[in-house]
Amino acid sequence: MRNGALSGAVIAVAGAGGPAGRATLLRLADAGAIVVASDNDPERLAEAVDAASFEHGGATVVGDTVDLLDRQASQDWANRIEKDFGHVDGLVHLVGGWRGSETFTKTSLDDWDFLELLLVRTVQHTSLAFHEALQRSERGRYVLISAAGASRPTAGNAAYAAAKAAAEAWTLALADYFRKAGGAQGPTSAAAILVVKALVHEAMRAERPNAKFAGFTDVDDLAQAIVGIWDRPAAELNGNRLWLTEKP
Repeated sequence: MRNGALSGAVIAVAGAGGPAGRATLLRLADAGAIVVASDNDPERLAEAVDAASFEHGGATVVGDTVDLLDRQASQDWANRIEKDFGHVDGLVHLVGGWRGSETFTKTSLDDWDFLELLLVRTVQHTSLAFHEALQRSERGRYVLISAAGASRPTAGNAAYAAAKAAAEAWTLALADYFRKAGGAQGPTSAAAILVVKALVHEAMRAERPNAKFAGFTDVDDLAQAIVGIWDRPAAELNGNRLWLTEKP
């Protein structure tokens, strides 16, 4: 077993195939966690898992292609993790996507249909699938990555901001479940929201070397913030938005 702040913790990462997912797998593995990654793209997932495993020899990093739009598949994934490893201590929800328009008038409701599935339905399915296992854990954490736009939508971002706001509301409802389950002693597990303006990574900087990316959060910094979630007491985290960018 690797030594680290998360030694022995079993943490699932949904949407692990992108740049943020890759950074998160690396950080979690470095902290000693057993990491179970999922993505709907088998090739991207395999590359992310292989990179984390190679970087941290001896770490347990495994991948599972899961359709998070399928409620039963999501539940089967959660059950499989708990059966294989004995417990589940975290679910990091990194499933992302964006669509927008030039103006409010030009908003397409097709964008809402797309984003509602990607940004809301997947949160519903993962939270319903994992909440009982997380409550059974002594350090259960559900971590949603959200966007500042959910608190102050812009005219061309109506669909995206509304979907992010809905995902936040759902996560806060999960937090209330943890609060009530904890009883008079307070929550032992927590649901928390990390808020960014947007994310940036090395490839983006290489493509736009003169861009400032003001207010953006580097994926490595996001990953470090995710690992830090387990350093804080459940009562302090549960039901809170943790801002990694300036509040709007």
